[in-house]
Amino acid sequence: MRPVRLLREDPPREADVRFLQDAIDAYNVEQTGRRDYLLVTFVLRDEAGHTVGGLVGDIWGDWLYVRVLWLDAAYRRQAHGSDLLRAAEQVAIERGCREVYLSSFSFQAPEFYEKHGYTVFGALEDFPPGHVKFYFRKSLAA
Repeated sequence: MRPVRLLREDPPREADVRFLQDAIDAYNVEQTGRRDYLLVTFVLRDEAGHTVGGLVGDIWGDWLYVRVLWLDAAYRRQAHGSDLLRAAEQVAIERGCREVYLSSFSFQAPEFYEKHGYTVFGALEDFPPGHVKFYFRKSLAA
């Protein structure tokens, strides 16, 4: 074995981050045989073409993971978040997913997810101090 050095990269090289993600993805495929990864992205744009919200998620192994759901403050409480979430869930159902999972801080929108049928399966108290990070899941079964 060749000697190695442990280096902290700040900021990291994008090529290194991509390499590490590709390497773990390849390992996951090797171990499971699942090659069904799909990036799911929906974007809300205003009349000028500016991005005012959207959702980014991943489908893999019959699960949808919602990584990001964000709306500009001016567009909140107008059903756009619900539309984004339903659209992603519909793609997941069409792809054969059984479940969805995501996280939300106590200062974000945990009530929003509960309203949409998500239940808490875990929480990190005092993260960041004075707040909670919740982990939610929802069954997509009929």
